[in-house]
Amino acid sequence: MAELNEVKVEVLLDIINSSTREAMAEYKNTGHGVPGIDSSTFHPLDLATDTLALRKAIRLLEGACDQLHAILAPPQNTVYNFVHDYNWACTNVAMRSRIADVLDKHSEGLGLDALADAVNLDKANTARVLRTLALKGCFKEVERDVFANTRLSLVLKSTNNAGCCARIEQDFPKYAAVLYEAMIDQEFAGSDKVDKAPRAFALRKEGINISSNFWEMDDETRDIFQRGMMGYTEIQGSAAVLHHYPWDNVSSVVDVGSGIGAMSIPLAKMFPHLRITNQDLPETIAQARNTWKKDAPEALLDGRVEFVPFNFFEESPVAGKDVYYLRSIIHDWPDDESRAILNNIRKVMGPNSRVLIHDCVLLPTFQEPGVGSNEVIKAPEPMLSNFGAGSHTTYHCDMIVWLVLNAKERTLNEFKIIGASAGLALTKVYDLVATTVMEFRIA
Repeated sequence: MAELNEVKVEVLLDIINSSTREAMAEYKNTGHGVPGIDSSTFHPLDLATDTLALRKAIRLLEGACDQLHAILAPPQNTVYNFVHDYNWACTNVAMRSRIADVLDKHSEGLGLDALADAVNLDKANTARVLRTLALKGCFKEVERDVFANTRLSLVLKSTNNAGCCARIEQDFPKYAAVLYEAMIDQEFAGSDKVDKAPRAFALRKEGINISSNFWEMDDETRDIFQRGMMGYTEIQGSAAVLHHYPWDNVSSVVDVGSGIGAMSIPLAKMFPHLRITNQDLPETIAQARNTWKKDAPEALLDGRVEFVPFNFFEESPVAGKDVYYLRSIIHDWPDDESRAILNNIRKVMGPNSRVLIHDCVLLPTFQEPGVGSNEVIKAPEPMLSNFGAGSHTTYHCDMIVWLVLNAKERTLNEFKIIGASAGLALTKVYDLVATTVMEFRIA
C-alpha cells in the first residue's frame, strides 16, 4: 500500500509539472511572457475574454497541489489552516480603506506612515494586514515598511469590477458564522425558502427586519450589484462562452434575467449579426438602457437590441427566438421556482429553439446516474475525480447561494431532471471550468 501511495504522489508531481508548463505556454503565447509574483501591472491574459486553456491547466494545478499538500502535510496543520484563514478579513480592510487606490499613485511604493495617514488607519495594524496578504502575493513590501501594489492587489481597487464583486460579499462571513445554528433550528432547518436562509437567521439575531426581498434594491445598491455581476463574469471566465459556443449559427438571443448586459453587450460586439433581447425586472431594464448607451451605442443605433421588462416567474419571454440564455439564474432559486422559469420559456420556444443554462455545475466524486460518458467532466487519476481544490470556485459559489438565498448549485443530473420536468432535453455540454454551458432543446 505504501508503494502504491508513493506512485500516486509521483503521478501528482507529473500533473503539477505538465499543467504548469501548459499555463506558462498560454502566457508566453501572448508575447508578454510569464508574470512574476511581484508584477505591478495586469498581464494581457488577465484581461482576455478567452482564457479557457489557461483555466483548464490551473484547475489541474490547483487540484493536484492541494491534494499533494493534504497527503504530505501533518493533518493537524492542514485543518488548523482551514479554521484560521483570515484573508477575507484582511481583504475587507484593504477594500474598505481603498489601500490599493492609494498605492496605485505610487508605483515604487509608499511608506507606511504616509499610507496609514492616507487611509486613516493605525500604522502598526495596517502593516499586519498587508503582510498577511503579501504572503499570497497580494501587495508587496518592497523594503522595510514600504508597500506597493501587485497584479493581485489591483483587483481590490474601487474601480475594478471583480473587486466590486468581492465588496458585495463582504458580509457573507457573518452569515457563515451562524450556519450550524441555522441548520439545527427547527424553523430554518431543511427549508429552501429565501426567508429561511442563513442570512435571514443572522439578520434576525441582530434584530434586523428580514421581510424585504433580497432582490429589492435602491438605485445605488443595484448599481454596485450589477457592477459586481460584471466582475463575477471576469472571476469565473464566463466570457469564454463567446468563443466556444457556435453563435454564428444563431440569429436571435433572449438574455433572460439579463441584468445590465454583462454578457449580452460583449455578445453584441463580437457577433453584430445577432438580434438581442434583454429581459429583466423594469428597474434593471431602465439601468441597462443607460449602460448600453454608454458601452454599446452602435447596437442601439443599428436596432439590434431591444429591452423588454418582465418577471420570469409570472411571464414568458419574447416568443420564437433561437436561443434563450440564462446565466447565473437557476442557481439563485429552489427547484420549484427554477421549474417555473423553464416552463415559461418552454411555452414560447420554436421547434429549433435552444435554452442555454450557463451556471456552475457541481462535479461529484463518483459516476452520476443518468449522466452519459460523453457528458462527464472528470480529472485524471489519482486526482479526486471532481478536481478537488481545482473546483473550489464552484463549491464556494454553492455556499454563497446557500448562505444568502437558500438556493444551490446543482450536479449535471439535477439539471437534466429539472429540464425534463419542463419538457426539455439536454443535448450538449460545454465545460468552461468554473462554469458550464448546458444546451437544452424541446424533448
